Amino acid sequence: MTRTAFYAGSFDPVTNGHVDVISGSCRLCDRLVLAIGVHPGKTPIFSAEERAALLREVALPIASAAGVSLEVVTFDHLTVRAARDAGATLMIRGLRDATDFDYEMQLSGMNEAMAPDLQTVFLPASADVRHITATLVRQITSMGGDVSPFVPPAVLAALRTKFAAR
Repeated sequence: MTRTAFYAGSFDPVTNGHVDVISGSCRLCDRLVLAIGVHPGKTPIFSAEERAALLREVALPIASAAGVSLEVVTFDHLTVRAARDAGATLMIRGLRDATDFDYEMQLSGMNEAMAPDLQTVFLPASADVRHITATLVRQITSMGGDVSPFVPPAVLAALRTKFAAR
């Protein structure tokens, strides 16, 4: 039986924190679906296609090394519906701190009420990435700061290209 885990986020941009959760997820499943939430009210730095390409570039070596098949999808509806559509039994959520925990517990309860067949798994962030957020990476980048300690090299190159064009 294939165990499919579903890790959803905006991934705008992919950070080393996301990579940490992806690595942990690969220890729990045979198939990992990385799902990019697309929200019409938000204006991301990267298009969904760009985020998908960056996720594949960053996550495929990790998944391959772990013997896990990897799929990257986009969705614009309820996460539980997207997880079911992907055939997932596990929903992965990363936790940085107590604030994340409180929010994620509420979300987990709502998800469980809507989809009791999906099990939420919380993965605590490693100490060296606990402080990283995509929001802070976007802010630092937009002000000309160095985000190289916070993102994979491919994402750094994409950020530099994107912000050089502005």
